[in-house]
Amino acid sequence: MKGIIFSAALIAGCMTAFAKPPVKFTVDPAATTLAWQAKKVTGAHNGTIQVTGGEVVVDGALVKSGNFAIDMGSIVILDLQGGSNEKLLGHLKSDDFFSVAKFPTTNFVLSSVTPNSGGGYTVKGKLTIKGITQDIEFPADISFSGKTMTAKAKIKVDRTRFDIKYRSSNFFENLGDKAIYDDFSLELNLVAKAG
Repeated sequence: MKGIIFSAALIAGCMTAFAKPPVKFTVDPAATTLAWQAKKVTGAHNGTIQVTGGEVVVDGALVKSGNFAIDMGSIVILDLQGGSNEKLLGHLKSDDFFSVAKFPTTNFVLSSVTPNSGGGYTVKGKLTIKGITQDIEFPADISFSGKTMTAKAKIKVDRTRFDIKYRSSNFFENLGDKAIYDDFSLELNLVAKAG
């Protein structure tokens, strides 16, 4: 009996000795891209915005936690030039939309990452825009190569949940072709490195 107990203790000790601690991956802002697109009745606009930092903690093969920050002042519009670009950019930064002067940073905090039947993952987390936090969920592809982690995702966000109601047909009547759709999309290519 003592031999069995000793063997069990030895095995447990070896498992503890060889167990790898969780690994923290730090977001690489220079290698990470975040593109956006917003649609209205008469067309669409698109551009980019900068992820400024964050981290992801991986335990074994499981993503356990994570967060990243977005600089709202870094919004770029790609489909307009000159004065039209400046006008729309100023409007996006105004209180009608993202109130960038008051809320310069948007944050995402990871709640869970679970494998799905398609080979990818379902990501759940909390997105904070204009100081308002809402739960969101989206599919993602996550891969590792050496000390580099890559996560790709297409995310839909309902702007009205964050008190961005400008020209939303759900809140204003008779907008006609001046209406702007509530959902905007984000396409994320996140790169993070261990160590």
